[in-house]
Amino acid sequence: MSLGTTPAPAGKWESTPVFYWLAKFVLLGPFLRGLWRPWTEGLENIPDDRPAILASNHLSFCDSFFMPVMVKRKVTFLAKAEYFTTPGIKGFFSRLFFAGVGQVPIDRSDSDASRAALNTGVRVLREGKLLGIYPEGTRSPDGRLYRGKTGVARMALESGAVVIPCAMVNTEIIQPSGRLIPRLRPRPGVRFGKPLDFSRYDGMQGDRFVERSITDEIMYELMQLSGQEYVDQYAAKVKAAEGKDIGFGSRERDRGPDGVRELGDRVPGTRAS
Repeated sequence: MSLGTTPAPAGKWESTPVFYWLAKFVLLGPFLRGLWRPWTEGLENIPDDRPAILASNHLSFCDSFFMPVMVKRKVTFLAKAEYFTTPGIKGFFSRLFFAGVGQVPIDRSDSDASRAALNTGVRVLREGKLLGIYPEGTRSPDGRLYRGKTGVARMALESGAVVIPCAMVNTEIIQPSGRLIPRLRPRPGVRFGKPLDFSRYDGMQGDRFVERSITDEIMYELMQLSGQEYVDQYAAKVKAAEGKDIGFGSRERDRGPDGVRELGDRVPGTRAS
């Protein structure tokens, strides 16, 4: 993640959520719900008044619109500091837009980008909010589910928040990489799984084996919810090796002689132990 060097005025944009609710219920939300008619399953799994991490697969740019618009509570995502510190008219509209869709700038009190993102996420959760996160770290290059990064586990352990697996469905079809306006069909969907409570690992943050095991459990639940093929590689490394971002749905994976697509080398375990 590439971050700016100037601290973002987080308080200003987090303490004025008026545009967020205006966008969700007046400007953007009715437009998205009316035209694309997104469907949901498992909304009852999201707590009404407790902090929680909404850990989602990431298929398309529009994931960050269709998921939060279907959740009654505000969903906060982490954003690069530059989105909130760019000067001029462009910077003003950038700040307005990203604050309006529920994003907050990453704290820059720590020079390490990963640590800065963790600190910001934990702070959001300790304020009792919902935090949206994509454990894969980037959009899937080909519609499959890739290995999760352990930051989601560290945030869960440091904040004590439950993790809600969230599976986006059909968004890679309606808005593949490179497409500006999403197609109207098929209808996009969001499935919310049962809360995952990792309080049994309290005090074990920083243990890389525990954090990997927790992350694999989350990815397993996402695989079950989404029906995606799992690949035991980081999506960012696959993109870098290919030298480009593959358009979602642009080509079919090779199938075996029985017509079944081959799975990744490893499937994450069912439960952390």
